[in-house]
Amino acid sequence: MEKLWENKIRKIEPYVPGEQSKEKDIVKINANENPYPPSPKAIEAIKNFSAEKLRFYPDANAYPLKKALADYYNVEAENIFLGNGSDDVIALCFQTFFCSEKPIAFPDITYSFYPVWCRLFNIPYKTYKLDEKFRIIPEDYREENGGVILPNPNAPTSIGEGLDFVRKLLEYNQDSIVIIDEAYVDFGGTSCTELTKEYKNLVVTGTFSKSRSLASLRIGFAIADKELISYLEAVKNSYNSYTVDSLSIAAGVASIEDEKYFNETINKVLKTRKRVVDELEALGFEVLPSSSNFIMATHKDYDMKELFEYLKTKKVFIRYFSLPRIDKYVRVTIGTDEEMNTFLNEVKEFMK
Repeated sequence: MEKLWENKIRKIEPYVPGEQSKEKDIVKINANENPYPPSPKAIEAIKNFSAEKLRFYPDANAYPLKKALADYYNVEAENIFLGNGSDDVIALCFQTFFCSEKPIAFPDITYSFYPVWCRLFNIPYKTYKLDEKFRIIPEDYREENGGVILPNPNAPTSIGEGLDFVRKLLEYNQDSIVIIDEAYVDFGGTSCTELTKEYKNLVVTGTFSKSRSLASLRIGFAIADKELISYLEAVKNSYNSYTVDSLSIAAGVASIEDEKYFNETINKVLKTRKRVVDELEALGFEVLPSSSNFIMATHKDYDMKELFEYLKTKKVFIRYFSLPRIDKYVRVTIGTDEEMNTFLNEVKEFMK
């Protein structure tokens, strides 16, 4: 019997995250997770959280966390929007700000969730090629569009750009909303949050999943002019008023308050990243300049897909993208020194 209802179902190719292996004793450096635990203060906040309070709805405005973020970024609480991870925040931005019939613009090699959201929300889009060094060309974005979004540092290339680059984008797109996705900016990138005070069409998004080691709690945020934030709040409250749970609010505030630990773990990642890059380059690898907690690497004498598959047999999980231009590269998250020693030793075994 023909199932006519199937013709009324939306069918879409979803975003594919990094492989989540259930094997034990693996080196998992494929999802850009922080190798270090959350702030001890955040852990304490979770332990001290009263389970009895779970029967109540959380603060719909998550004001304590907004206030903590506002103080940290030197803005007002009215300039902060919170969501269930930065993916939720960016998806809401797509629904709120990309509503014209003009195509939005983003790079051809970038966060692969962007085209998925475009298909999901029926938003036309146009991509612009990165140059031969995998850099974004700001002049490409002078064309009329329905909005611009890109990560800075870019993913999966790991390359970051400075404030002059962002200013160019904003000057070229004064009639469009420009969203800068700063998921990885704390690992050596340049944040443009201060520019939200100067440019009313700029939205900067961030996450607690990477530099603050709270990926499981799903905390994302946006910083923008308060008028843009009010539009985001209206869209959010049209389908779910309680996007951030009480436990996440408590842990998020505690994490922000522990700046000393935050800086210590960031510096550990940066120090390990430099060592790994130096060792890979000594082995003949070409590594793209990274401003993130991961690197993109290739080798002229070896097939990177074969390296990826080989490492899996050794329980070392990295990321390979079977996509044009980057199919000769692998993406490697920076783990602990011990994890990266295992990775490097297995790379050397592969090269033998």
